Amino acid sequence: MGALVLLLVLTVSFTSVTSDLAGDRAALLSLRAAVSGRTLLWDAAKTDPCQWTGVHCDGNRVTALRLPGVSVSGELPAGIFGNLTELRTLSLRFNALTGELPGDLGKCVGLRNLYLQGNRFSGELPEFLFALENLVRLNLAENNFSGRIPSGINKMTRLKTLYLEKNMFVGSVPDLDIIGPNLGQFNVSFNSLNGSIPKSLESMPVSSFFGTELCGKPLKNDCVDSKNISIDGGNVGKKDDDGGLSGGAIAGIVIGSVVGVLILIVLVFVCCRKKRSKKTSSVDVANVAHVKSREAEDEKMAEIGGGGNGFSVAAAAAAAMMGTGKVDTVNSGANKKLVFFGNVVGRDKMFDLEDLLRASAEVLGKGTFGTAYKAVLEAGIVVAVKRLKDVTISEKEFREKIEAVGAMDHDNLVPLKAYYYSREEKLLVYDYMPMGSLSALLHGNKGSGRTPLNWELRSNIALGAARGIEYLHSQGPNVSHGNIKSSNVLITKTNEARVSDFGLAHLVGASATPNRIAGYRAPEVTDSHKVSQKADVYSFGVLLLELLTGKAPTHALLNEEGVDLPRWVQSIVREEWSSEVFDLELLRYQNVEDEMVQLLQLAIDCAAQFPDQRPTMSEVTRQIEALCRSNVLDDQNPKPDIY
Repeated sequence: MGALVLLLVLTVSFTSVTSDLAGDRAALLSLRAAVSGRTLLWDAAKTDPCQWTGVHCDGNRVTALRLPGVSVSGELPAGIFGNLTELRTLSLRFNALTGELPGDLGKCVGLRNLYLQGNRFSGELPEFLFALENLVRLNLAENNFSGRIPSGINKMTRLKTLYLEKNMFVGSVPDLDIIGPNLGQFNVSFNSLNGSIPKSLESMPVSSFFGTELCGKPLKNDCVDSKNISIDGGNVGKKDDDGGLSGGAIAGIVIGSVVGVLILIVLVFVCCRKKRSKKTSSVDVANVAHVKSREAEDEKMAEIGGGGNGFSVAAAAAAAMMGTGKVDTVNSGANKKLVFFGNVVGRDKMFDLEDLLRASAEVLGKGTFGTAYKAVLEAGIVVAVKRLKDVTISEKEFREKIEAVGAMDHDNLVPLKAYYYSREEKLLVYDYMPMGSLSALLHGNKGSGRTPLNWELRSNIALGAARGIEYLHSQGPNVSHGNIKSSNVLITKTNEARVSDFGLAHLVGASATPNRIAGYRAPEVTDSHKVSQKADVYSFGVLLLELLTGKAPTHALLNEEGVDLPRWVQSIVREEWSSEVFDLELLRYQNVEDEMVQLLQLAIDCAAQFPDQRPTMSEVTRQIEALCRSNVLDDQNPKPDIY
């Protein structure tokens, strides 16, 4: 009899758990049906939702839903989250979701992490949100939330992260006296907030309050009592009892205005006299161009040349060449010419400096070492011109180093065709890559018209980049790239990868390069001019992770904890959520799942914390070659679809 009762209890318990999981599954399918945009890659034929992408279960209940950056849009309907009552993490960041937050979200009382940044949610912060007392991290940044920031946030006593920046909040910031001491991360910048910063938040960084009209610590602008303003202890500026300005205040304003106008007239007169003393107006123009900072020049040229309408390379170089109003005897005459490298022959050598300066140009972008232009010469030749900035070495050293760069010859490097050196200008001429960079392919168009990057293309790009870097390392133990990132991997018309910007790190000053590889920099690198080959391997490992995850390592809000890409990937792999690491565009290729995991492991090995734990680029290249050969074999003998 006892055994029968026990069996009955187990049967009822099993039925209850199954029913709960079935309810979670139905809620997720309702969510997929309610939103539009990219279809969530969930196979409705699977009865177990725990196998779906972005869904994590514990104890036969859905406890985490992570769908970051999957291009879904629309409103979240009510009645979904009321069934997902065991949720502990909800991440819908970087999508295009709109409307107000659904009220039944308040039923997820166990919720610890809520990440909704980068959407278009609107309305005031709802009261039910403050009933989620277990919340540890709340990120609502970059939305359209409005109204005042409620003091009810104090009810969430476990909160350690509160991000509300880039919304439309108004009014003052409430005194978060209860949770303030617990907050480690806080930001309300770029909202229409005013008033004084409460004492509970004075220890926060200044960046937490940028773009507001707030005052007080930690900001430098002190709060002032506008009801009783005085100057030098007198009555100037003091308000009358009826709220109007006193007669002394009015007189002070009038006298100050008259004096100010007289001073301005005198300054204009002096400036005009000085301007007339200049010898020629042309020298004036040259000097004005010369004193502008290089950054300001480049930004202006980007505006002018964005569409290539009449803008020329000469606009960039000529002003600086004439900047001092003196003749540069070192670079005049025969020396003022393009220097071509020995491997450049035929039609590619059929132009000179004058042709280049007359070429119509289009700004391609501002990079670490200068601004790049697409130049179309009159003969129809198309080249890329990089105008270097902050070159601090001597002419002799520059020519020696650039000759070494020009001697580099490999199919997976962007060849340097020619260079020009003068005291004011240093120009490099490259082959033009019409397909752009890997960064643009990965992070550019995310709309419905985007062509997905398949596994074959990504693995071939990884192999090409690895071969190019391996070649650089083969030139000597002290030869490294020093600036490996996805924007420096360019793509040919046949979808081959070519590495650019190699050899330039040693040409520029230290001030130009301290943050040039943010997100890609190896932990041991402290001097941007001393990047080892093992540091290159680390940067390449980050690039591989970028290829596999689709996430840019330099994104300020890469993930909830604010950690870098290698650490984020490792944390997910440790939790055995490896499928969640991969870009959604890759998850459709189930027959190469093993190869994807192998490349992921290789990327993690490359991004190891300590240099001696990282492989060499030769070892990296061999492993990627083996994976690509495996791809070919899989195409010839496809695996059965396991789903």
